[in-house]
Amino acid sequence: MSAMNFNTANQTFRQLLGNGLVYRVPPFQRDYSWGEDEWDDLWQDMLGLLDADGEPAHYMGYLVLQSPDSKRFDIIDGQQRLTTISVMILAALGHLKDLVAADVDPDKNQRRRDNLQNSYIGYVDPVSLVPRSKLELNRHNNRFYQTYLVPLESLPQRGLNASEHQLRKAFIWFKDKVKGYAGQKVDSGEKLASFIDSLVDKLFFTVITVTDELNAFKVFETLNARGVRLSATDLLKNYLFSVISSGDSHETELKALEERWERIVGLLGSESFPEFLRVYWNSKNRLVRKADLFKTIRRKINTREQAFELLRGLDSSAEVYAALRDPQKPFWNDDEYQALQQLLMFNVRQPLAMLLACYERFAATDRITFTRILRAVAVISFRYNVICNLQTHDQERTYNEAAWKITDGSLGSTPAVLNVLKEIYPDDRQFKAAFAEKELRTTNTRNRKVVRYILFQIERQQSGQDFDFESATYNLEHVLPESPSEVWSYIEEAKQDRLIYRLGNMTPLEAKENRQLGNGEYEKKREIYATSDFQITKAIAEHYDEWNESKIQARQIRLAEVASSIWRVDF
Repeated sequence: MSAMNFNTANQTFRQLLGNGLVYRVPPFQRDYSWGEDEWDDLWQDMLGLLDADGEPAHYMGYLVLQSPDSKRFDIIDGQQRLTTISVMILAALGHLKDLVAADVDPDKNQRRRDNLQNSYIGYVDPVSLVPRSKLELNRHNNRFYQTYLVPLESLPQRGLNASEHQLRKAFIWFKDKVKGYAGQKVDSGEKLASFIDSLVDKLFFTVITVTDELNAFKVFETLNARGVRLSATDLLKNYLFSVISSGDSHETELKALEERWERIVGLLGSESFPEFLRVYWNSKNRLVRKADLFKTIRRKINTREQAFELLRGLDSSAEVYAALRDPQKPFWNDDEYQALQQLLMFNVRQPLAMLLACYERFAATDRITFTRILRAVAVISFRYNVICNLQTHDQERTYNEAAWKITDGSLGSTPAVLNVLKEIYPDDRQFKAAFAEKELRTTNTRNRKVVRYILFQIERQQSGQDFDFESATYNLEHVLPESPSEVWSYIEEAKQDRLIYRLGNMTPLEAKENRQLGNGEYEKKREIYATSDFQITKAIAEHYDEWNESKIQARQIRLAEVASSIWRVDF
């Protein structure tokens, strides 16, 4: 932890806002976006804290802050929560202001308002009437927050951007709830002050404070690995836009860049953007590991020109990346679509940077070359990842070498690219040996789909019949059943578990026939297999008069021979 230069503490909202500390949402952080669902969740949680048998405290999650001096803090993650709590407190102050105006215990309610304002919102300079608030929002939201919400001025309805409208709605929504809770009686001010005073001690956060963007990015990586959804995308945006805005940037220029950014993130999703950024970067540069991505970008991208070039490149590649990850037929021809669907089924991502480089280099001028390389990659992925299950970091290094050489023009043809990829192509001897021993547990949905794909491709090679491997008309039959009955006791129980999910023990079968078989004996199954339309299933009945370990092994070796002729690349 100490090497990463950040500290962690649990803090209440009162502790966060105390001692003259100031919090700022970075200028290019995302706009305020919470809506009524989130407001209502927060409000119900607040009311629950006040019940006689309510919880003693309410956990608000992680708050990631960046500060060089422990006095001023940039909010890296948590701005939606902090902003909403601030608006809720302002709504309570607005109700106290209304009580004073209605002459309901005016002196005490004015003092309550002033005290709560100074403690949790900030103060208004008595001379300039400029707010000195504890919270500063981003460049799209701060004007409205400081001009209207903090001083509790009348809220305009026109001339507001979408997120300002959302802040206005939030204030009105919470003020209505506060009024319903406290009423407009003599003791309403006291009840409301007690409400706020209790909440600030019962709301607590896990506060992680870092010294710079690099440490903040490491925190994002750590928390995301533990299943906490944070957005490293916002951090990357803040850095790139701070580089761009450090020079003489016009507001319209920044607006155009933000629209471009939102288009990219909207297409890919905030959670997918960091992975896209890494794939894009590795398509043009030597391999950067995930943990080093932000550090590398910060080192390499430090001028406005470089940041502009990166954003333009990301914008032009985002649609291709999205199509690589979610193939749509209009974008790809049939061969390309099939290959990409296979990569998705295999859950293989290592080739993405090279495929992005290939598309940019070949798709417009030499589509056949792109298609051939993509089909070869699908075959290599089947051999390397699915069957041989080899180390992916070696594979990714090879794909990256091909990617940046394609980008710089060193590799300009199918043979040249395939010559690099040959290093990660398991030869027939290695492939057949791995295939002959392969076990895929079909209790897993992805494995079940992969096994169906393998067997249907072998059937197509053997019989020429092109059955749809995803059709519900056909089932995946385990000759030695997944739940063997007593009739299978001639195979030792310990061996049964090892044999059930061997490729040699599985075969396609018509669904209506499969339902009749259950976990019955081999002789009855054999009769059904003999009538199947699948040649590889019929062959079981023809060639094997009994079913045991040696027969399963023999069949799987035979399937391996056929497979080596299907999934191969002609170098």
